[in-house]
Amino acid sequence: MTRDLDLDRAPNPVDRHVGLRIRLRRKELGISQERLAESIGLTFQQVQKYERGANRVGASRLFDLSRVLDVPVSFFFDDMDFRVAAASPALIAGLDAEPQTAGLDVMAKRETLELVRAYYRIANPDVRRRVYDLAKALGGEALGGED
Repeated sequence: MTRDLDLDRAPNPVDRHVGLRIRLRRKELGISQERLAESIGLTFQQVQKYERGANRVGASRLFDLSRVLDVPVSFFFDDMDFRVAAASPALIAGLDAEPQTAGLDVMAKRETLELVRAYYRIANPDVRRRVYDLAKALGGEALGGED
């Protein structure tokens, strides 16, 4: 199997998204790349590579970044476009990334958590209640009109 060398060098969209989230939070806090690098034992060049998505951030390093930047690890994956998520190496290879959640409760699914987060970001309680009523009505429609 031959692969295009240019494609091999291009940052994976997921890695790029994580890098952009690192940069976003670093800038929100007014921290320089040098200061962030020092706080996690890296060079600023490595932080630059992470922020560009040129280098993947390992789990332990992501954990360190979350602590220094005072965000949960999930922050780095928030607001990820579905097209970016679809570019994960497993999905590109045609592997189904969902089997681990197949036997889990619906409340453990990422989609459910994202929906709940979005729902609670609706500031207006009246609008939030209308969205709730709409979701209930549509859910009942999917079940043949049950509530």
